[in-house]
Amino acid sequence: MSTYLVTGVAGFIGSSIARALIARGERVRGVDNFSTGKHENLGGLEALDLIEGDLNAAGLAERACSGVEYIFHEAALPSVPRSIKDPVASNDANVNATVKLLDAARNGGVKRVVYAGSSSAYGNSLSLPKKEDMLPAPLSPYAVSKLAGELYMSVFHRVYGLETVTLRYFNVFGPRQDPTSQYSGVLAVFISRMLRNQTPTIHGDGEQSRDFTYIENVISANLLAAGADAAKVAGRVFNVATGSRISLNQTVELLREITGYAGKIVYDDERPGDVKHSLADISSAQAQFGYKPEVSFPDGLRKTVEWYRGQAARKQAG
Repeated sequence: MSTYLVTGVAGFIGSSIARALIARGERVRGVDNFSTGKHENLGGLEALDLIEGDLNAAGLAERACSGVEYIFHEAALPSVPRSIKDPVASNDANVNATVKLLDAARNGGVKRVVYAGSSSAYGNSLSLPKKEDMLPAPLSPYAVSKLAGELYMSVFHRVYGLETVTLRYFNVFGPRQDPTSQYSGVLAVFISRMLRNQTPTIHGDGEQSRDFTYIENVISANLLAAGADAAKVAGRVFNVATGSRISLNQTVELLREITGYAGKIVYDDERPGDVKHSLADISSAQAQFGYKPEVSFPDGLRKTVEWYRGQAARKQAG
């Protein structure tokens, strides 16, 4: 049994990783300031050692890292639109907090840090699929902040010998993703609105495409990366996705079939900072630590719709 720290533990991805770790009998500590995380995401995680606070607070990163062997660093202030509105807050949460965590980790004897990177680092490069050795071209303050975190991961490995692994997530979706925020992931919003028979809005012409990645695939990648041979992964960046893409228009038609929504779709202006096309080359993750997507996009979409449908039914019941 090892001791793990999950930052952003009350978030969609962080809580999912913590749940998987506890299910296999690990000791898990979590930290969250609940700026975007939700207490309800921690339901059933009574075994979790929870620290409520901000990683930028004096001494908190050191406290969180004490006695920890592995860290999954999921804490971040998400969303491209949010970062465009407030770039300073994004930098503080995504860059400054990451540096403080890394410093506490190397001083505290942590073995490995697995970092939640972002496919937004690639920007609008016309080359598909996206490969890890492509020159980054971030289009938003959020993307810049996540890329800066990657670079700090690499530097802390090279300079201090701390084992770090960056996983660039591609459009993660699944149960517990918050559909109520204006910064929510597009699938959470689409599903929530369609189940309530409300009109979903697509920003742009709908021909933009995404390599949507179901949450179970992301959990698998994190656990594999944490246990992989350091010679194969330390200091490196890996794409985590399915290696396939689908347009938003095609996604909406698939959701119509799953949800039974028969209403119209509204199209609005493109949002600044949005990437047009996203498709990952996942061969490096497959070769170095055995990652492979376990759940396809259509199957993940069905699982997600079923979860939201169940949540709606529970609210109606009581």
